Amino acid sequence: MTDTTIPALFSLAGRRALVTGAGRGLGRAMTEALAGAGADVVCAASRAGGARDTVDAVRRLGRDAVEVVADLGDRDAVRQLAAQVDAIGRIDVLVNNAGTIRRHPAADYPLEDWDVVLRTNLDATFLLAQHFGRAMIQHGAGKIINVSSLLAFSGGITVPAYTASKHAVAGLTKALANEWGRQGVQVNAIAPGYFRTDNTQALQDDAVRSEQIGARIPAGRWGEPADLAGAVVFLASRASDYVNGHVLVVDGGWMAR
Repeated sequence: MTDTTIPALFSLAGRRALVTGAGRGLGRAMTEALAGAGADVVCAASRAGGARDTVDAVRRLGRDAVEVVADLGDRDAVRQLAAQVDAIGRIDVLVNNAGTIRRHPAADYPLEDWDVVLRTNLDATFLLAQHFGRAMIQHGAGKIINVSSLLAFSGGITVPAYTASKHAVAGLTKALANEWGRQGVQVNAIAPGYFRTDNTQALQDDAVRSEQIGARIPAGRWGEPADLAGAVVFLASRASDYVNGHVLVVDGGWMAR
């Protein structure tokens, strides 16, 4: 008989997750949350040693952790990473978190920066979802969690590539959910609001813009990476088995204003 108690529904014991961008910020916080719920975690970073502290933190929680390295802006490197992860073992939960942002006025936006952002934020998300999604379909179960953004709902300023990529990630999430839901694979996304991370450092450093943002957030503060812990565990666990194709906004109430 299936255990439907609340602790059992949210438990990730016996599961293995792959988290990209696991070395810092939102990725590290989500990795530690998954491990805290019982998952072993493969921690993907863009450079060797980039996820060392995260790996150590997961091991202190009593779970297994290993680092893998790839430039997610390079399609061949993404495929090589996927093959390396396959050798470690089956992935039950995929968190496509890694992303990058380049800021320029749209009229002057360099094509090379456009390519880097789209390849990292969108292409890698699709390639990894496609690769591990195939195995999840064969197994009849799996969770894919893509990280989108509030800029999947608005345009932003001086970030056309990032905005385009995050709109696309939200759409891709729904498309994959439509195809794979009957095979027991749930594909959802988290859309973080304004969080204190490297990607928002320029906004944090702009005293006027930072104050404007904070004034609009009903929670009265910017998000901290740990604020994503509950959302990622929910979407990774059996508790969300009937949640599919959803973009979960975690923004302190920004979208409600």
